[in-house]
Amino acid sequence: MDFIDRIRELSAQVPRLMNGDLIKTEEGTKNALVMPFINALGYNVFDPTEVTPELVADVGTKKGEKVDYAVLKDRKPIMLFEVKCCGVNLNEVHASQLYRYFSVTDARFGILTDGVYYRFYTDLEAPNKMDERPFFVFNLLDVTETAVTELKKFTKPAFDLSNIITTAAELKYKREIKRYLAAQLTEPTDEFVRLLLEGSGVYTGRKTAAVLGDFRNIAQSAFQQFITEQIESKFKSLIGGDVKLPPSDSASSTEEIPATPVPVVDEKVVTTTPEENEAFLVVRAILREAVDVKRITLRDAQSYCAILLDDNNRRTIVRLYFNSAKKSMVFLDEQRQEERVHIESIDDLYKYADRFKTALTVVLNMKK
Repeated sequence: MDFIDRIRELSAQVPRLMNGDLIKTEEGTKNALVMPFINALGYNVFDPTEVTPELVADVGTKKGEKVDYAVLKDRKPIMLFEVKCCGVNLNEVHASQLYRYFSVTDARFGILTDGVYYRFYTDLEAPNKMDERPFFVFNLLDVTETAVTELKKFTKPAFDLSNIITTAAELKYKREIKRYLAAQLTEPTDEFVRLLLEGSGVYTGRKTAAVLGDFRNIAQSAFQQFITEQIESKFKSLIGGDVKLPPSDSASSTEEIPATPVPVVDEKVVTTTPEENEAFLVVRAILREAVDVKRITLRDAQSYCAILLDDNNRRTIVRLYFNSAKKSMVFLDEQRQEERVHIESIDDLYKYADRFKTALTVVLNMKK
């Protein structure tokens, strides 16, 4: 079996384990997800010369400190795994333990994981001092060929320290650039707006604070429309036929950007964000085998975005609340009682595939 097939096989098990609420502890996470993951990398989890659980890593006066798993090569640690309970928000988990272990072992890679997300760290910024941010994150619920290609470098047959360190820097820089672009997508800075104006040549006058302020909404709309068009193109091949998303703002995507500043758009205008559009397409992809995807529609409102059957707000499959810092979804049962679930990213929608199918069944059984 090829490496990508082993990873996909493991990935297929995750929704069943998570939806069934079968993993409630760190030990459960280790046994059900992390050990199979390490095994998929080609390391024998039952051979202590390859994988050592609870490796002692005393730090100064702290005695008895133990790493959850250490992957070994030639009897020396090359990777350290710090495991948290499945479903924990890794953004809120400090990697301080892993940071301490990293500094007192020979390992050049530390992995913080909840069994689904694997965050890979190394010491690009200072020798023997683990970086604060990971250079690579692998999501077991989003197995892509690109991600698997990077992950494969950590397998037993392919492991080459110098090669991984070389590519780690590139991966880290790419992550930071994408992080920057994501921030500009929601709140463009003056520097970013100025760059767009100068690079595109649409405005040749002085870039005063007032001009940049007026063009900020235009830049944001253009950026969002570009992302939406890329998403449409990506999902056309997935679900077949033409895919047309609701406009990401009130302007047409073919509208020319004026050469002079325009008034700022009223903030009360409903804006369907690229994240909402992407979530809509994910839900369509999940439900495509149960119903004609053309019947699944999106309708935006001020406080939430609804995914409906037959564009009927009485047939709500799910409501998306993506306008606040913490994203959530609301499902309605037969009695129209609300059930709210919180998510961290669009990838989390796949965890609720069965819940979406149940919601669809509910609305399909409703009288028109």
